Amino acid sequence: MRPDWDTYFMKIAFAVSERSTCDRAFVGCVLVRDKRILTTGFNGSPVGQPHCDEVGHLMVDGHCVRTIHAEMNAIIQAALHGVSTKGATCYVTHFPCLNCTKALINAGIVRLVYNVAYRVDENAMNFLRVANIEVCQKEYTP
Repeated sequence: MRPDWDTYFMKIAFAVSERSTCDRAFVGCVLVRDKRILTTGFNGSPVGQPHCDEVGHLMVDGHCVRTIHAEMNAIIQAALHGVSTKGATCYVTHFPCLNCTKALINAGIVRLVYNVAYRVDENAMNFLRVANIEVCQKEYTP
């Protein structure tokens, strides 16, 4: 059976997450507008830097700081290639952290679809609410 659009793009976000190099969480993100993929991102180290799966985690206050989050990488890819994210939907495997939430808001995202309610931050939820961003949890099992 043909999947609906949310299922289709969430499935792609999970496929993108397979490129993640930090095994603390394999996260994938797809930015979409008008049913077309704009960019993708997964959590991994900055270009040219060693990855967690090569040299281990760089832990600070319980968080691995070696990696850039998937949402940030998707936004950065859009900036690198001159792709506007204004009016886009973000499909992401895990609920975004507060910093990614703020970046998505400033990137013009109008809808957030996530699967895993991973460390849902009440401040992030409030920021999304104030920004009038539609938030949907999409159940999907890869």
